[in-house]
Amino acid sequence: MIRRILSSQLRINMASGMATTVVNIAVMAASYPIYLHFLGYENYGVWLVLAVVLTFAQLGDIGISPAIMKLVAEEYGRKNIKGIQCYITTALTMLCLSGIIVLAAVLIFKLQIISLFKLNSENAKLAAWLLPYIGVLSVYIFIVNVFNATLSGLGRMDLANYIQTASKVITVAVATVLLYLGKSIESLLIGSILSYLFIHIASLVWIRRIAPVRFLQISSFDVYRCKRLLHFGGAVFGGSLIGMFLSPFNKLMLSRYAGVSTIPVYEIAFNGSMQVRALGEAGLRALMPEISRIRGEMTINAKERILQLYRRAMKLIFLFGIPMYSGLIILLTLLLRLWLRERFVDELPITFRIMLVSSFLSLLGVPSYYMLLGLGMVRYTLAAHIILSAGSALTLAIVLCIRHSISVETVCWTMLAATTVTTIYLNWQSKRRF
Repeated sequence: MIRRILSSQLRINMASGMATTVVNIAVMAASYPIYLHFLGYENYGVWLVLAVVLTFAQLGDIGISPAIMKLVAEEYGRKNIKGIQCYITTALTMLCLSGIIVLAAVLIFKLQIISLFKLNSENAKLAAWLLPYIGVLSVYIFIVNVFNATLSGLGRMDLANYIQTASKVITVAVATVLLYLGKSIESLLIGSILSYLFIHIASLVWIRRIAPVRFLQISSFDVYRCKRLLHFGGAVFGGSLIGMFLSPFNKLMLSRYAGVSTIPVYEIAFNGSMQVRALGEAGLRALMPEISRIRGEMTINAKERILQLYRRAMKLIFLFGIPMYSGLIILLTLLLRLWLRERFVDELPITFRIMLVSSFLSLLGVPSYYMLLGLGMVRYTLAAHIILSAGSALTLAIVLCIRHSISVETVCWTMLAATTVTTIYLNWQSKRRF
């Protein structure tokens, strides 16, 4: 049945997403004990504070990367190389301008940004030293994401996945070597820079092999395509703006009301559960450009083909997701003790279990999310981000007002409640389309 529903390249793209996610989880599992061993919870917490700044700086992408993936997929389906070239040049020009604004904001408000997290004087000094480099890295990531998204839009999401996974290995490998040689958290910054440089070069090489695209030709800048990028990307940007608020907001609240040492506990539970979720989502991510391509063909059976893709995706989630999540929840304490050893803390199992349940409920909304994106109905995905972030933040604020204190467990419960409502909304909206 799957052969009748999925194209050969789509099956390859979906399989690569799941395979690389397994590797990503292994890399993440190896990185946390290494970083905590060399840096400790407090110093690693400082790096995670800088990572929050990096996350917010990515808002300067203004939704261009996912827009490039969708629109390049449409042009490639029409074999319009000139159109692809125009989209890439237009996107790079727009992001260079937004990147200058982001970098200027980071440099101008450096001290104010650091003061938000109430770091002690030593940690604040370290963060202030590294923050300008974080700003420059943010701008470079804008450019790198355009090329990686273009590769996905050209139908080779499998290659984009492999390149991204290799970059994660590079980050951990370089950071580990530098930490072993006695360097501090700057090791993680250097590892990140080298990993994005690898993504940039590898994506460029494969794009040129697939399509004879010329980059950075000023004549390729196109006002019409700029408007299309902004139309689709603007809504995605709005969702990202709201969605990116959630985890940094939680870290900010924990830093202020529970101490910076609690941030790694939240980070491990949140990222760990999201990596498990990514096992399912990675394969489903290829649905968006595929649905865009099918929609662009305007065939009689396009609607039925999209609906079949949606049904198949939901079946896969139930078939593999329930056993995987159930097994992890049962064995979680043992696995965490084996993984972290002397760095294990008692707060981890309960927070991790709550986040696992939350991530599974979120996974149930992924097919609907990518279907709505592929159909161009980005206003509904924007609404989903609003429900998730605003609901979680509002609930946490209410708890803080009542109890005057919060814990990592409290933060996780608020996310679980908001995720449940968001998934119900996404599935309701997708069913309305058919």
